[in-house]
Amino acid sequence: MEKPQQQRLSAEDWKQAALDVIAEAGVKAVAVESLARRLGVTKGSFYWHFPSRRSLIEAALQRWEEDDLAKLEQQLAEQPECRERLCELFRRGSREFRSNAVYHALSNSGENAIVRPVLIRVAKRRLAFLVDAFSGLGLSATQACHRARLTYAAYAGYIQIAYLDCGTEVHGEDFDAYVEHTISTLIP
Repeated sequence: MEKPQQQRLSAEDWKQAALDVIAEAGVKAVAVESLARRLGVTKGSFYWHFPSRRSLIEAALQRWEEDDLAKLEQQLAEQPECRERLCELFRRGSREFRSNAVYHALSNSGENAIVRPVLIRVAKRRLAFLVDAFSGLGLSATQACHRARLTYAAYAGYIQIAYLDCGTEVHGEDFDAYVEHTISTLIP
């Protein structure tokens, strides 16, 4: 009987697997051997694409960061009106469950030398987007900056509460109502 041919994995497959593990268990849980088992391949497949665990984590985080930027750029392209752009950002962002899980895990690893620069770049970009949008609604530069910080704090805080599983997570219509309440509270 002939052995089935083992699938060939790309670097993208390894990055996605690393992001999945980060979302599920954090950066510390990313290990070459367990990823290889998860993907059903040998460690040799990993070393074909990456020289080290660190290089994989860096590449996976770069992919997550690029995906985040692409979503913001798409948002800008699809909705030129500032208020609607912000509202849609809230609606879409609240449903980015996998990306939010990665963000949460990275936030918990914020002192990690690989993670920290990524979190800083992503936060700065997101805050700049929010400041521009709030400025576009007629808020002064100071007001727009304050509102952007409050909005980002609400986002980060909700993710933290949701992952603490302290009975405050909402689902379905309740979740939609929460998102709409947040929109009406934060967006003038």
